[in-house]
Amino acid sequence: MGDMNCCSNENGFKESVCIHTDKIYDSCRDKECVEDLRVYFTADAQCIVDRAISVKCTKAETIWVFSDIESVPFNRGYYSVDLKYFFKITLAVYAGLGRPAEVEGLATFNKRVILFGSEGNAKVFASRYKEDAFDPQMWRKTNMPSSVVEVVDPIALGAKVVDVNNDNCNNNCCCCDDDIDLASVPESVCRVFGDSLILGGEQKRVFVSLGIFSIIRLERRVMLLIPAYDFCIPDKECIGATDDNPCNLFERISFPVDEFFPPEKCSFEENDNGCGC
Repeated sequence: MGDMNCCSNENGFKESVCIHTDKIYDSCRDKECVEDLRVYFTADAQCIVDRAISVKCTKAETIWVFSDIESVPFNRGYYSVDLKYFFKITLAVYAGLGRPAEVEGLATFNKRVILFGSEGNAKVFASRYKEDAFDPQMWRKTNMPSSVVEVVDPIALGAKVVDVNNDNCNNNCCCCDDDIDLASVPESVCRVFGDSLILGGEQKRVFVSLGIFSIIRLERRVMLLIPAYDFCIPDKECIGATDDNPCNLFERISFPVDEFFPPEKCSFEENDNGCGC
């Protein structure tokens, strides 16, 4: 690193540079409790569920979130963002006195938000090669903002198994209406379950309730003028992992003290005033 003072101005930076980056125009955070999401299974998993007395949701994971953007009529600069969440649900299925069987299934959730994304009429083309890059539909939408969704794995709040032939189910539309077209589920999502998901012919269905935390934002590619202080030059040397003597590499690894001494309660609490050791 050179002497920054010799080239820096009175504000401390060397020069102003123009960069091309994504600027966030609008964003929102969402905390939502979603009840009675139906879980869809493969044929083998459904056979286990059909014998279930009770179920317990042991894990819920976010597989993917599909988003689509459309401009809001008569509201310049605003866009509706349609989101479709795909969750992998792991269940413990109790069919008797023995150990529960573990099955996995798919749950989906739809949501729409309205965000400001500004306006732009320029169509963007780059020299980077992409195989089969020309898509007429995408070509018409290059002046749209892009949506970014950040979501953590949901919290499993509850699960229940419902008999399809039960009169209570027939009076509950959420239990008996098929609100998904499994053919529209992306192939990459289906591959997570190792076999085709089925719809129809089941004796029992499972519904889960999830707590979902997510951040949604709209971004545009823009050019910004920013102050530059210096280049980002790493000052840490890389540690080789292919030494001839494995003990030399082992010597550079710190002793895992925390693994032998679990942290106190105050270590997990915010604004703690010490552990009273």
